[in-house]
Amino acid sequence: MDHRPAALWREHPVRHHNPRGIVDAHRAVSLSAMANIHDECMRRRTVAIISHPDAGKTTMTEKLLLYSGAIHQAGAVTGGKHSSTTSDWMEIEQQRGISVSSSAMRVEYNGLLLNILDTPGHQDFSEDTYRTLMAVDSAIMLLDAGRGVQEQTIKLFKVCRDRGIPIITFMNKMDRPARNPLELLDEVEQVLGIAAIPRTWPIGDGPDFRGIFDRQSGQFFEFERTVGNRYKAPVSVGDIRGAELRSAIGEQAHDKLLEDLEFVDHVIPTFDVEAFRKGACTPVFWGSAITNFGIEHFLQSILAMAPTPQPYQMSQGMVEPEKEEFVGFVYKVQANMNKAHRDRISFLRIVSGTFTRGMTAMHPRSGRETKLTYPFEIFGRERKIIDEAFPGDVIGLTNPGLFQVGDTLTERSSLQLPSFPRFAPEIFAKVWPATGSFSKSFRKGIDQLRQEGV
Repeated sequence: MDHRPAALWREHPVRHHNPRGIVDAHRAVSLSAMANIHDECMRRRTVAIISHPDAGKTTMTEKLLLYSGAIHQAGAVTGGKHSSTTSDWMEIEQQRGISVSSSAMRVEYNGLLLNILDTPGHQDFSEDTYRTLMAVDSAIMLLDAGRGVQEQTIKLFKVCRDRGIPIITFMNKMDRPARNPLELLDEVEQVLGIAAIPRTWPIGDGPDFRGIFDRQSGQFFEFERTVGNRYKAPVSVGDIRGAELRSAIGEQAHDKLLEDLEFVDHVIPTFDVEAFRKGACTPVFWGSAITNFGIEHFLQSILAMAPTPQPYQMSQGMVEPEKEEFVGFVYKVQANMNKAHRDRISFLRIVSGTFTRGMTAMHPRSGRETKLTYPFEIFGRERKIIDEAFPGDVIGLTNPGLFQVGDTLTERSSLQLPSFPRFAPEIFAKVWPATGSFSKSFRKGIDQLRQEGV
């Protein structure tokens, strides 16, 4: 029998007379945390953009940033000193007008968060692209409508298919002469082996490009150029059967257009979002990234159909994104992103749980614990300190030399990611220091490249 005063008895009722209450309280906190993770997962989409070189991938990235409101004026991929895109931040990228390194950006649109991972298209830098595809849940496949499926697209598509990544297709450069839409759809199916389901349909091409028809809503979006192509394009919605369009393209062309649309409706199966997420089909959109046309409609479609954060296969089984324990992995290490910060940045994809600033995480490869004090959101070369992140997010961590590509970080377990896929080298070269006096710096640079996974 407890002989303490009644006041003390009442002061600690849970500790001494309701041990189950402690369990219930912990369970309530756990359920609340899981509900929060669920809500945050539902808001997020993480996508990569893949293409053959010069199909317009970086331009598409820039225009998605423009229409999401992340930037107010789109940069141009011109090469030379006037190149000013957000994702191509390296000096060599700006000089040559190409992407040589993957980049990560997060944008918000209508309450949803889109993590965009831009990738190099040139095969010289394909290893970086392959690793980036390990960190996404879906991909945007950009095709030049004048050229169709090209060599590097085939390679990247195969990597996506092997990983089970669903693909959304955008036929770009409709402001230039393009191939027949049915011919392009057939090529996607024959070469890539995936059903291509058009969600929009182009009206004309090149100088005769009039706009796109949305097969779902039945609306016709009229093509209008913007001055310099740096600002949002005006959107005019019309009637596909209207006299205005018929007059603009001519009676014969208008009759052919309606005939093609009727043929597509009868021959091509209805789009099934679940089949898309299983990799059985790819929705196809048409437009022109350089002129900003069809981009906002495409952005809305990405957010509507792209999957939320997906489970990852780890050494001890599948890890669900809504698992309470924090788990993440490093898919990229990059040095010299900002001249003001002579450091190396590890790009971390959050797999499950909640990441919080200042948390202590396990590093299974070394068996050590590490305190994650300075996490930040990456936007091209810019960085901003963040307090928390959720599944699907890509964050940056300063790398003291501990992290390598493929490393996992966990809250308490020893989970590890299966080995990253490796590919046979395609380009060989010898490098050596210009003079012996630079040999120490040279070896340091080579070692740094090795740590970055080059």
